[in-house]
Parts: sequence; C-alpha cells; structure tokens
Amino acid sequence: MVTRFISSLFVGVLLAGSAVAQTPAPGAPKRVVSIDPAAALALKSPEVHSDRTVTFRYKDPNAKTVQLQLEGRRDLIALVRDEAGIWSFTTEPLSPENYGYRIVVNGVRLMDPMDPNVRPNLQNPSSVAPVPGSPAMLWERTDVPHGEVAHHLYRSKMINDGSTPDRDLWVYTPPGYDAKRKDKYPVLYLLHGYSDDSSGWWASGQANFILDNLIAQGKVKPMVIVMPLAYGTMDMIYKGWNVWSGDYALPIKNQEMFADQLIGEILPMVEARYNIARDPAHRAIAGLSMGGGHTLFTGLNHPDVFGYVGAMSSAVITKDFDKFYAGRSKAPLKLFWMSCGTEDTLINDNRALGAWAKTNVKGEVSVNETPGMHTWLVWRENLITLAPLLFTK
Repeated sequence: MVTRFISSLFVGVLLAGSAVAQTPAPGAPKRVVSIDPAAALALKSPEVHSDRTVTFRYKDPNAKTVQLQLEGRRDLIALVRDEAGIWSFTTEPLSPENYGYRIVVNGVRLMDPMDPNVRPNLQNPSSVAPVPGSPAMLWERTDVPHGEVAHHLYRSKMINDGSTPDRDLWVYTPPGYDAKRKDKYPVLYLLHGYSDDSSGWWASGQANFILDNLIAQGKVKPMVIVMPLAYGTMDMIYKGWNVWSGDYALPIKNQEMFADQLIGEILPMVEARYNIARDPAHRAIAGLSMGGGHTLFTGLNHPDVFGYVGAMSSAVITKDFDKFYAGRSKAPLKLFWMSCGTEDTLINDNRALGAWAKTNVKGEVSVNETPGMHTWLVWRENLITLAPLLFTK
C-alpha cells in the first residue's frame, strides 16, 4: 500500500514534524463523497462493461441537449433521452485508459454527479472513467513494491510580483529508498501543464505507478521525482487562458521566474532533504505543455545543471530559438528528447523547434511524434517512453 506523507517545509523556517495521513494512494483518481448512495445505485455512471465499452448516464427530464466531452475526442457526443428523462450513450470498446470527461447540459460543461472519480485542475476539473487493461497497464496500481509520495509546503522568498508566495511540491521516492545510501539517487524534475497544479503528474498522470511498474520490470533506474508547482507567477492562473494570446509577455515572464525559482530555491531545498544527486549527469528535467515550455527554457539554458531534457507537447512561445535558448552552448546534453501528438494544435510549433534542435543543440537529440491530441492519453505514454532513457549515459 502506498501511503502519502504530508509534511510542511518553509524556506528559512523550520516547522516541527510530519504527519502521516491515511489517504487514497497517489496516482489513483481523487474521490469525493457528496453523492447520494441511493441515487448512485439507481443511475450508474459511468458504467464500464466487460468488453471495455462505457455507458454514460445523466438524468434531467427538462434538459434540451445533453452531450459528452470525452478525452481524446475532438467533437462532443450527443446523449439520447429516454421516457424517464435519463440521457445515455454507450461507446465502442475503448483502449485501456483513464478517460477524463464532462457532461455538457444545454451547452454548460458539468462534472458527472454520479461519478466519485475526479481529475483535479485549477480551471477545468473533470470526471474520470477508468477503463482497466488486462493485463494491467503501466499506469495502473499493480501488485509490485510501491514507492512513496510526500507533499511539502513552503513559502517562497523569490516571489516578488505581488502574487502569493505559498508554494508546494510532491516528491516520489522509489521502493526501498535509502536516505543513507552512498550512491545518491538520480532525480527527475517533472513539470505539469497550464491549469494543473503540483499534483498533476501523480493525480492525473499516475507517474508514481508508472515508475513503480517500470522499476519492478527492471526497465528504469530507481530515481526520485520532484513535482513542483510550476507557476513562476500565479498571475498565469488569475488572468485565465487569455495569457496565451498576443505577445506572450506573461508566459515569458512566467518561464523566467520559474527557472530562477527552480534553480535558486527548489533544487537546494530538495537536495538538503533527500539523498539525491547534484550533478547534471544524474539530474533531469521534463514537462508537458506549459511545463514543456519551462523544460525547454530552463533545460536548454542550463545544460550545466540538467544533463537530460524531455519536452512533451511543449508550449513554444518564441520563434527566435537562437536568442531564447542562448545558454545551450554551456555544455553538451546527455539527451535532448521531445515529442508531440500529431493531432495536437501545438504540433507545428514543436516541429519547427525540433528541426532547429537537430542542428543547434549539443549532445544526443531525439525528436518524436506520436498519435494523439493535447491530453494525458499522450503524456502518460511519453513518460513511459522517456523514463527508461534517463541516466543511462
């Protein structure tokens, strides 16, 4: 059983102790309890069938339209109303996955009130329909030794733009983690995307289960994963999705601020607490979307800090790559790896960056494309592909 350890760590302020909380395993969808049990029995949604088809149901006799927004599908799916006012739709057999979804009632996107599984998000939380694999997929909880995921709270001393300095991060330690081991553990700094919070990679991406299973199969080296809140400024959230239009002034500021916080504050804090390596050959950075943009900016400009750089479906916010990533010449990377889904709206920007990287980034460069959109269906697979490539050189 995986236990989540909740602790408090303030930069420059020592707080006493850590509390152990018996909470759901990190990597499992978060659960809420505000559901009427009798209603849930009468109206099951989602219902995952043995053939991996899934039935979604929603009761509203007065609704004019009810639709399904399903992860991995670009178009909304219409539900059909019966005489009792129950709207439903059954999918074709789905590939094993944890599918995020919303019910769209008269054009308004809602959580499924009958589904206790929740994918957290600061702007767009969704319900989750887990479709298990047989055998189990790498992101599922299996009967292997499990690592631990610890939550740390701290108050940043580097936030100077008026937004809240309160920050947090999660740390995955592998099964059998030894705080006194002579050889320090390699470490991956893994960054979430825009609108997610620091829990994104374990709560939605199941990164801890992926590493547990890959370690059990002998496919990756046991490593520590640090998952920080990846907003240099919380104005990125306060101002909403419009920050991604125009001249990208705020996203550029956000990248610069986060890079400073990561190297100047988060690395020293985590290295003081955990038995992790401090050299670039054993330190990696990776991230998705906004976190992919952070990975590019921080990783390419600091190859003397991070020897492995992995960018997924990256938010590329410049076309002047030579200027924006001018620090890349400090040292060759062990590996620069990037990937994007072919149906992702960011694919063209990523292709342009990949073409530039092949001739301008020192070290091994691997540019990849996979089927899929801008979703966790792609990013879980990205981590499964990237993790075995880390710390091998």
